[in-house]
Amino acid sequence: MAESTRLADLVQARIDDFLADRTSILASVSPDLAPISVFSREFLSGGKRFRAQFCYHGWQAATGTASGWGGEPHPSVVTAAAALEVFHAAALIHDDIIDNSDTRRGAPSAHRRFEQLHRDGGLSSDAGAYGRATALLIGDLLLGFSDELIDASLGHADAAVREATRGEFNRMRLEVTAGQYLDILEENAWRTRGEGEQLDRAMRVIVYKSAKYSVEAPLVLGASLGGASGALIEALRAFGLPLGVAFQLRDDLLGVFGDAEVTGKPSGDDLREGKRTVLIALARRRMSPDSVRMLDDLIGDRSLDDDQVAELQKAIAGSGARDAVETMIDDNVSAALEALDAAALDDASRQRLRELAARVARRDS
Repeated sequence: MAESTRLADLVQARIDDFLADRTSILASVSPDLAPISVFSREFLSGGKRFRAQFCYHGWQAATGTASGWGGEPHPSVVTAAAALEVFHAAALIHDDIIDNSDTRRGAPSAHRRFEQLHRDGGLSSDAGAYGRATALLIGDLLLGFSDELIDASLGHADAAVREATRGEFNRMRLEVTAGQYLDILEENAWRTRGEGEQLDRAMRVIVYKSAKYSVEAPLVLGASLGGASGALIEALRAFGLPLGVAFQLRDDLLGVFGDAEVTGKPSGDDLREGKRTVLIALARRRMSPDSVRMLDDLIGDRSLDDDQVAELQKAIAGSGARDAVETMIDDNVSAALEALDAAALDDASRQRLRELAARVARRDS
């Protein structure tokens, strides 16, 4: 735990230094850009830093070292981990625009914050459009920042390491974008899908929108930076993908049943947003026709009150879908740990990854 806390501190310091430099550039353009700098610093402050940790442990697995630079994690892997966290922030901002989410981490989402700044400043035209446009630009800005950071992490790497690491980062970016589109598609096209298709399609969204970039890609990116062999890369993928699936399945449960005080988002938010998750696909398979009609009529209604959310939560849990997802989480964690045990890793790396797997699969936020 002390190691992960120290890594989080180093990653935060790297992000802060980078943003301070970019803030000075923004300030030289216009003082009107100050709210963007302030929001970026606040939004990138803190968090669980799971992606940074997987990146670091992938690097450790490849190098067989616990540090490598004055007793601390090497600056290159800290910078790569920072790039992943900035990329994640950009993805969250864009996701909140797409989902029209009001909150993120217990605070107004980016577009809502700038919508309010528009109103507070007495600006003309549509406040909502202003908020969405500004948040979109901030997300794009952070995507650019993540590119700069990943390039900086490769400054002293040889050509093979640069090619492998940059290739993994580019692949991750493509897959997340593809997965996000598939998520939007399923929210709008589910009525055109056969009942037998919906679970498979929801699983595909999980894999590409979240599982790969939450666990697998950070592990592989860190390992690539450390010069990992092809065999080690494949072993880490075999561990990372099922663990990433478990990670997102836990998110799906929290999106419906999570405690708002812990998750920072209203309870049942995924129901109001109309998320066609694995949980919902399983519930529809198990519910009576009347319950399925009730679910389909209510899910995606942003005006759902607390009583209606509670009714849906009860129906979903009563169908056995919640328990089924818990079983899927257990099965995927087991598959990940089996792959971990079979990987050619040192005992210390294996134990650290085992501990991290337990944390991401059993979290409550």
